[in-house]
Amino acid sequence: MTTTAPKPRSKTVEQILDLAETMIQTRGYSAFSYQDIADGLGIRKASIHYYFPSKADLGAAVIDRYVARFDEALAAIGEDPEKSSLAVLDFYVEPYVGFAKTSDRICLCGALAGEILALPPPLRSRVDGFFQTHQDWLTRILKRGASRGEFVLAAPPAKVARFIFSALQGALLVKRATGDASQLRDVITVMKLQLAAGS
Repeated sequence: MTTTAPKPRSKTVEQILDLAETMIQTRGYSAFSYQDIADGLGIRKASIHYYFPSKADLGAAVIDRYVARFDEALAAIGEDPEKSSLAVLDFYVEPYVGFAKTSDRICLCGALAGEILALPPPLRSRVDGFFQTHQDWLTRILKRGASRGEFVLAAPPAKVARFIFSALQGALLVKRATGDASQLRDVITVMKLQLAAGS
């Protein structure tokens, strides 16, 4: 069976996706327009419509690219037997730490979740899929850590995974509201202490 590699996107398409991603992360999906992107890139709105006929099409492409980047990275690190489970979790939280270093960026799907009821159905399902995928991945890493004696879990792995994921997402929102980056640092510190308790 042969597969066809996806066609590389043009520079213009990547620039559109980059700016749309940033705008969603900082403003929200409902708070930017094609005109904002056109002004930001110095192109005509018609150029955006050529590649993405509707805003929902653009939003779906932004989410798909974001999810694909995460999935590839998580698959690679999660399958490395040489990495300790704590090192794997450190890798996982790096994007959150990166967002916390900015003044207003948060996780793309976290930003979209804040306005989920206003999103077109295809975007809602993608956000839900991102959340479920990450919680499932965290569950596997927690099980791995527990089986190797690296983690001590205070609850079933799936519940701890939900706790960690929700805490990280929530800390970014609180950090954006308060400007206090220690919100996220404290969550990560306590998470590690709880996982290592008794080990």
